[in-house]
Amino acid sequence: MTLFIDGDAFPNLLKPIALKAIERLQLKTYVIANKRVSIGNSKYIEYLIVDAGADEADHKIVEMIEVGDLVITADIPLADRIISKEAHAIDHRGELYSVENVKQYLTMRNFMQEMRDAGEMTGGPKAFGEKDARQFANQFNAFLQKQ
Repeated sequence: MTLFIDGDAFPNLLKPIALKAIERLQLKTYVIANKRVSIGNSKYIEYLIVDAGADEADHKIVEMIEVGDLVITADIPLADRIISKEAHAIDHRGELYSVENVKQYLTMRNFMQEMRDAGEMTGGPKAFGEKDARQFANQFNAFLQKQ
């Protein structure tokens, strides 16, 4: 299994959690973003910078993943693409996307986008905090143990 991190919006609170797991498991990891993003130094991490553009990092991740790989991303359309390639996706708050739930998340995301496009003030997601980081760590470690 290879780990991919969608680096464009990767929370700082998650960087030490991911780095610790990468080192402990000697997990081949790619951090892919359209700007320099560092989660730390490790011989198991390769940083890839893609061209600027809204979905360039997403396209590169989808191009590179293989069955059974894991991607950390908060991008629901990307998670949907990952799941369709029989890989795994987990978001920054610890939600493990699956065949059973990713379409529901995508439908809700698209509905909220339509509301915003129509001028509705939706408020956006709550601020990312320590509780979210703990939830991520628990789900991430549980997933890694199963593998």
